[in-house]
This record gives sequence, C-alpha cells and structure tokens, in this order.
Amino acid sequence: MVADWVCDLLLTPSADADQNLLKEGVPSTAIHRVGNVMNDTLLAHVDRAKQRTTLDDLGVARGDYVLTTLHLSSNVDDPLVLESLLSALDWIQERLAVVLPLHPRTRKRLKQLSLIERANAMPNLKLTEPLGYLDFLALTAGSKHVLTDSGGLQEETTVPGVPCFTMRPNTERPVTVSVGTNTIVGSDPHVIVDAVAETLAGHVKAGATPDLWDGRASERVADVLVHRVSRG
Repeated sequence: MVADWVCDLLLTPSADADQNLLKEGVPSTAIHRVGNVMNDTLLAHVDRAKQRTTLDDLGVARGDYVLTTLHLSSNVDDPLVLESLLSALDWIQERLAVVLPLHPRTRKRLKQLSLIERANAMPNLKLTEPLGYLDFLALTAGSKHVLTDSGGLQEETTVPGVPCFTMRPNTERPVTVSVGTNTIVGSDPHVIVDAVAETLAGHVKAGATPDLWDGRASERVADVLVHRVSRG
C-alpha cells in the first residue's frame, strides 16, 4: 500500500485490482489497467513448450495426469499438514498419474520427516527435480488439472483453461477464482480429494480469461509509459 501511494502510475492486471486501489483512495487518473504481463510470456512460449519431449520423458500422456506443486511453508513445515497432503496425493495417484517437481524445501522436509520413502513407494507419483520454464509450461498445458500452492500457477492455468485447485486458505489472485478456472481448496485432504473426484467425474468448473489477458499487456505498459514521457 505504501508503494501504491508513492507511485504516479499504477498498472493493473484486472478490474478487481482497480477497485482495490480506488478503495485505498488512489486517484483514478493514476490507475491504468494493462492486463497480465505473466501471460504475455506464457502465450509467447506455449507453442514452443508443447513441442518439447517433456511428457514423453516423464511417461505421461496429455490430459492424463495431475501436475502438482507443493512448497508453501504452511503446507510443508507442519508435519501433520504435509502428511495429510501426501495422503491426498496417494488417493489421486491411485486414479491418475501425479507429476510433482520437488521444491528443495519440500524435498528437505520429506526427508526430515521420513516421508520421502512413502512418496517414492507410490507407483503413480512421479517425483522430479525442479524444472525449467518451458518444460514446466508444457506440463501445465498438458495436464488434466493442476493442484498447487503457488501463486503464479493460478494465473498460468486460467489462460489455457486448465482446472486449478489451490491448496491455500485464500489467494492474492481472486480474479482467477471469480472468472477463471481456479478453486480454493485449502489443505484439508478431504476437501482436496472431493474436488479432484468431481473433476474426474467430469464436473469441471467453467472459467473464462479475464479481460486484457491477451498476450499484449507489455505493449499497453509501453504505451502508458510513452504517453507519460511525452507529457514531460
């Protein structure tokens, strides 16, 4: 909020961000909705990512696996929470392949809590090292749905329309829930399993791409800056 007040220009990704700034008392003349620059990157590289052999290398087929990320401190530092989330992944991997690129923090905690052996014993849970952007984008675009506690993935699943379940109690990207494919499920394994079961049964949340998430946000950013500079 301090940054909001010291800046002359505030470039926003969505209408709800505009409303938040107005509620803070930021002048409307300082607010410029430009779209989501993260999705500029996604849309620029998704076709290239799909050409990679990532899925074949991991032995999964498009639309036939769940991509999972797990690294949030509230999820991996509490032994009871981490064990319960692993139980949810166990239920899922009995029905569908699960790809889990392991964050170093998560791998460390699994080892410390003697849970890594349990994870390795799950036949349909594929643990990998952290992946590069293109490989991860290929997995995101090809997944049946995503289960994550990441912030960025909530946005990166909305544009391609991949159902996303967020293992957090809330989100700083509410537009992905209100108009997109994102659903907040928290860390309760029963809620997670129920949500995934609904998707596997064909009950998929219909989402839409927020306005201006079209891959041209950076052009609008440049237009705002050029206009500002031209005015001195």
